[in-house]
Amino acid sequence: MKKLLIIAIALCVQAVAAQEADIKKSIGVFFEGLHTADTLKMQSVCSKSMVLHSVSDTPKGIKFVDQPTSEFYKSIASIPKDVKVEERLLGYNIQIDGPMAHVWTPYEFYINGKFSHAGVNSFQMFKDKELWKIVYVIDTRRTDPRPQKGEKK
Repeated sequence: MKKLLIIAIALCVQAVAAQEADIKKSIGVFFEGLHTADTLKMQSVCSKSMVLHSVSDTPKGIKFVDQPTSEFYKSIASIPKDVKVEERLLGYNIQIDGPMAHVWTPYEFYINGKFSHAGVNSFQMFKDKELWKIVYVIDTRRTDPRPQKGEKK
């Protein structure tokens, strides 16, 4: 009986790990598309009705932006070939309930190798057949990276 319980737990852990790997793969495809200005690649892992929001901490105060998806893709496609954008994800916190997932990813954003801003992405995703797709993204943006846990500014 103990062996059966251990096997069952191991199978559950393995299934969750596989789901998390698939979620990370979809987010990876999204950022590969961002880094190469390939909006078709990005769209392959996004819902057609994806919603985008940003919250920026500016010297004038907090700014909330609702960006239409079509405008977002146009801005990515218009990145000049000589400009390299890179969003470095610093970790993943993934929560899954069946075909729905929430993913929290702290990040740093660089333009031509120079720090631009930092923040956190919050992705809402759903499993469409065998592919995890992004339904909603809200991110924070600050020009000064916040200190890590335990550090002082």
